[in-house]
Amino acid sequence: MSISYHQAARSCARTLRSPSTVRASTPCLAQRRNPAPSRRWATTEAVSNPKISGIVDQISQLTLLETADLVASLKSRLNIPDMPMGGFSAGPAAPAAAPVEEEEAAPVQQAKTLFNLKLESFDAAAKPKIIKEIKSMLGLSLVDSKKFVESAPKQMKEGVPKEEAEKIVAALKALGGVVTME
Repeated sequence: MSISYHQAARSCARTLRSPSTVRASTPCLAQRRNPAPSRRWATTEAVSNPKISGIVDQISQLTLLETADLVASLKSRLNIPDMPMGGFSAGPAAPAAAPVEEEEAAPVQQAKTLFNLKLESFDAAAKPKIIKEIKSMLGLSLVDSKKFVESAPKQMKEGVPKEEAEKIVAALKALGGVVTME
């Protein structure tokens, strides 16, 4: 037997307007005897702990930017990871979480996709060919390419995809150079 708030208010108003005696079965009196349970989010009661109520008072006086800074500093101090925000998708259900022990026992190794290329050394007879290849590969002048090759071992390129890195290593190896992929 649930009635809406509007119906209860109208019934209470009718009861108060009517000159007849008030009966105990009216919805208005029934509502007074059994008030609806208060919702926690709708309450304005202070928290019983004075320390928490003081913190709540201080936070409520912060601006939006200060609140964002507070949240960021709490996340960093308490090591709380960022959770993705957004709606829930209607995709397949997520698999059950594996026990933590299994995850620690077998860490997943990700395949490296980007490499750094380093010119380690070269044959003295192949020096002019290596200089020309470095000049075309890195877009340096002839003088800069010569200085680069002579200062080996030296980092050539960073963040090169695996396929391109293998091609560069093969080309310089064919010319007489030694290049490592890190």
